[in-house]
Amino acid sequence: MRDLAGGFGHLLAGQKWVFRHGRWLGFGLLPGLVTLVLYAGALVGLGYGADGLAAWATPFADDWGSPWLGLFRGFLTGLVFALGLFLAVITFTAVTLLIGQPFYESLSEEVDRSIDGDAPESGLPLARELWISARDSVKVLLRVALFGILLFALGFIPVIGQTVIPVIGFCVSGFFLAEELTAVALQRRRVEFKERLALLRGRRAMALGFGVPLVLLFLVPVVAVFLMPGAVAGATLMARELRGEGAEGAEGAESAGDSAGAAGAAGGTPAGQPAPQAPNPYAQPYPQHPAPPQGNPYGQAPAPQANPYRQDPPAPHNPYRQ
Repeated sequence: MRDLAGGFGHLLAGQKWVFRHGRWLGFGLLPGLVTLVLYAGALVGLGYGADGLAAWATPFADDWGSPWLGLFRGFLTGLVFALGLFLAVITFTAVTLLIGQPFYESLSEEVDRSIDGDAPESGLPLARELWISARDSVKVLLRVALFGILLFALGFIPVIGQTVIPVIGFCVSGFFLAEELTAVALQRRRVEFKERLALLRGRRAMALGFGVPLVLLFLVPVVAVFLMPGAVAGATLMARELRGEGAEGAEGAESAGDSAGAAGAAGGTPAGQPAPQAPNPYAQPYPQHPAPPQGNPYGQAPAPQANPYRQDPPAPHNPYRQ
């Protein structure tokens, strides 16, 4: 649950970051608007042609009576459109990232730079980066297509197909959507596709907490366009945590910088310089140079004094002495 909430927290932090940096919000909207126009035309075409596709795929039902023929083909039409919408949600991110690679690359670098003042760079030319991004996107889409076909087939199972399978579909979509978005920051760190998948599988709950709410929001195309820049920013924050870079969120770093600047403006310590610390009275409990030693009164023995109790014996009397 902690990773699940952490992934959602990164999503919110990314949205807050771009809304606090309005220039980058407008900068990141351009690729999404172009992709939205393309996908809107594709979905409208699918909506008009889904009936004919369902009729072409089920010639065996031409002789069915009413209402079974209408119900069956109507159900298939809904499934075809749902599958197209499912693929559109996944491929929307891939195509938008491919179209807006230079835009989102710069946005992701700015998020990194706002945290610790540095932004990793891949050192590859733009054409090479576009090729790697397109190649990895195809790998993701192939995996999504396999899951989509499997889930489409399981959707015919009564009850489970209308309850459990859609939930699994949203989880699959959210996981691969998180992979697509974190790829912007991880490619700059020269992290390969398999390693990116391993990182996300190791923190699967975090990937789902980030990707599943985004999938649900991306079902509304216009919302997807406005959320895309913040999604890239939030994915950059999540990529930093996945890599163990151990930096605070962009919002926290920015608020700390604002607090430091306010303190400098108020007459305190200028921003960017450490605050002075009070002297520690316990740092040196004793004088650095002790007082010189005093003389030892017992170092010299006292001068000998006459013994008043000492008496020399009298000299013996010599009778022969004259």
